[in-house]
Amino acid sequence: MATIIAGHEAGPDTGSSRRAEEAAGAWLVWLLLFCSACIIIGLLWDISWHMSIGRDRLWSPPHVLEQIGASLAGLACGFVVLQTTFAGTAAQRAGTVRFWGFRGPLGGWVAIWGAFAMIFSVPFDDWWHNAYGLDVQILSPPHVVLLCGMIAIQIGAMLLALGMQNRASDTIRGRFGLAFAIAAGALIAMAATAVSEYTLRANDWHSSLTWKVAALVFPIFLVAIGRAGRFRFPATTAALLYMAFYLVPQWTIIQFPATPGLTPIMNPLTHMAAFGFPLVLAVPGLGIDLVLRKADRIGDWKLAAAIGVMFVALMVAVHWPFAAFLLKSPLAQNDLFLASHWPYSLRLGPFVSQYFGLDVDASANWSALRFMTGLAIATVIAILSARAGLAWGAWMRRVQR
Repeated sequence: MATIIAGHEAGPDTGSSRRAEEAAGAWLVWLLLFCSACIIIGLLWDISWHMSIGRDRLWSPPHVLEQIGASLAGLACGFVVLQTTFAGTAAQRAGTVRFWGFRGPLGGWVAIWGAFAMIFSVPFDDWWHNAYGLDVQILSPPHVVLLCGMIAIQIGAMLLALGMQNRASDTIRGRFGLAFAIAAGALIAMAATAVSEYTLRANDWHSSLTWKVAALVFPIFLVAIGRAGRFRFPATTAALLYMAFYLVPQWTIIQFPATPGLTPIMNPLTHMAAFGFPLVLAVPGLGIDLVLRKADRIGDWKLAAAIGVMFVALMVAVHWPFAAFLLKSPLAQNDLFLASHWPYSLRLGPFVSQYFGLDVDASANWSALRFMTGLAIATVIAILSARAGLAWGAWMRRVQR
């Protein structure tokens, strides 16, 4: 009897046709992951470039690497759309999404839109700097367009890997599950960069504002990944890969010499500077994976409440002492922990080892009550974010195209 697989009817040759489909689509998954890596490395390199050298020509090496990733992703997905539309089999078309008369995988469409946004951001950014001068913020309008394009390509890679994982036979599902985890880790890295002004520096890790922002952004990703991934510890794996995406490129970049090229030079540098040590999301990621194992016995709102409370508690428990280590200990002032890296344009002083944005009372002293109130608000935010992640993850488990 025929069965329905990947959105189309299959006959007795289901096994061989499915294996052929899996082999045919695998190259695009891994190419998009390569593009994702190019984009993240280019982004971290670009930030380090601005910290170490300053504003440079439009086609600086980091910008070129980012656009290589965008162009390859757009061209590859565009090729798949055209091939499927005009030369694909009925089975291949049945496993795609129709848009403007063309057919392609859902992740491919998202990546194409992301590639267009990234490419458009280049002339927009150049015009912006020529019109308004240098910016000192990550979230300037052209950077927002660029960041949205980058995130779209990461989401496209994740959706493509997700569809392959959900359709794959048991023998190779783990391979696409790993691809999904890599793409998810890259997506978390992009989200972390978007809110890095509030969460990246250890100086901020004793402020409740940091945990409000973290509670808004990260539970939705970790919970959705934990629910959608069909392998052991998906949220933990994605969180570890996010940390690897942040640390390995930075550990490499800072080995290269650099000389500031714009004045004023307040902090003379001889090598590339690092962006900073990432949040240790693997700890709450592990907690989320363990809680989700009991998901069948708990309603989604109760599950979200448990995850939200646990997320905030684990983040503070891990990062409160870790912040003190990064800021105060001589053992952290090295290229491993990246605690001693600051931009050339910043005059260094005692503030580099102090905490920013502390919750203070009327007498300007740190207030435990204000901090705990802030954590209570962060917990409510984390619960809502986790609930959204559960819904998103349930949807991703059904993605077939």
